[in-house]
Amino acid sequence: MTLTIDRRQMLAGMAATLAFSSIGLSRANAATAMRLLWWGSKERADRTFAAVKAYQAKNPDIAIAGESFGWDSYWTRLATQTGGGNAPDLIQMDYRYIFEYARRGALLDMTPYFGKSLAIADFGAANIDSGKVDGKIYGVSLGVNSSMVVVNTAAWNEAGVEQPHDGMTWEQLGDACAKVTSAKKRRGFYGTADASGLEPAFECWLRQRGKALYTADGKLAFVAKDAADWFDFWGHMRKIGACVPADAQALDQQTLETDMLVTKKAAVSYAHSNQFVAIQGLVKEKLDIVSYPTNADSKPGQYLKPSMLMSVSATSPNKDAAVAFVNYLVEDPEGAKTLGVERGVPPSPKIRDLLTPDLDAVSKQVVDYIGRLTSHVGALPPSPPNGAGENAFLLKKIAEEAAFGKSSAQDAGAKFAEQAAANITRG
Repeated sequence: MTLTIDRRQMLAGMAATLAFSSIGLSRANAATAMRLLWWGSKERADRTFAAVKAYQAKNPDIAIAGESFGWDSYWTRLATQTGGGNAPDLIQMDYRYIFEYARRGALLDMTPYFGKSLAIADFGAANIDSGKVDGKIYGVSLGVNSSMVVVNTAAWNEAGVEQPHDGMTWEQLGDACAKVTSAKKRRGFYGTADASGLEPAFECWLRQRGKALYTADGKLAFVAKDAADWFDFWGHMRKIGACVPADAQALDQQTLETDMLVTKKAAVSYAHSNQFVAIQGLVKEKLDIVSYPTNADSKPGQYLKPSMLMSVSATSPNKDAAVAFVNYLVEDPEGAKTLGVERGVPPSPKIRDLLTPDLDAVSKQVVDYIGRLTSHVGALPPSPPNGAGENAFLLKKIAEEAAFGKSSAQDAGAKFAEQAAANITRG
């Protein structure tokens, strides 16, 4: 089994400072010692370590050491450890990467545990299947989520502009955001972040037009003109002053802490619904959630997906113990309550019903949003091909080039389509 990563990514990952360093929850006298690796915010880290501590209190023979990284550094770190034969026992996995890691033999097939120590039958077929690769279970959904638009309600009220709502078109969003900017109620403040470099936003745009990121057989499902139209739209947004300028957006490193809404540069930003709790925790003003804008006669652009999955390394010496801990996180009331909905709405109905009455107002907003959205979503897209993970970073890079005027929307679209196709061909 060979996992390869770009040399520059490896060097950057080796030099990167941990977003949240490993915390010494392991115990020297424990019979079974495991490592858990995940990406995410401090909110996620706090909840994860709390769940680990609670589990260890019930299982004194188990020790779990945890490490957390930012999104970019995480995948470099995981590839480095996995390729070097030092993979963590427990791996937080993303839908776009699970197929690549599973097909390269890096993940444990948990199918034999299903119905036994992995008691997730109540997830339902769709949520179980979201963790399958070639018919086998390689990941367990930690929560259901979708993409979302985050709205600073205070900023919109202050500007005297009606805030975004479900069903608003892209053009209506642009016009409204331009009004927020022109209101000049806050210094260096704009209506919206620039989402041209965000893959979920681009994917939604494509799906609304009957396209997609990838075909079922692992090829690009869009052409250069589709990407050019996307970059052109955001060029228009910058021109009318609806979104932050290029130099501001470049400061967003796709972490919550550098998000344009969190850093008080925009009244709207874009994220996944499971991130709402953490975002609200970073912002003192009240926030709201709405769905992505649509188009006239638009096809469903959004879909429900596993916010993330938990996988077990194929090389773990503690496979049984690792699977038992995964089950604790999603099916044990104590573990599920500790995690809450920060990683998404629980796929287990009994756990969801258990949590809802005790959820705080912010968490209930997430559950309500998923409920509103459910009848308007499309199907989960086909599994992304090997190399697709690189394309998310490529989109950000080329979007920034277009935003800074280094290339036209047409040239940027052609460049993105060509290089994205090359990435998945190379795998």
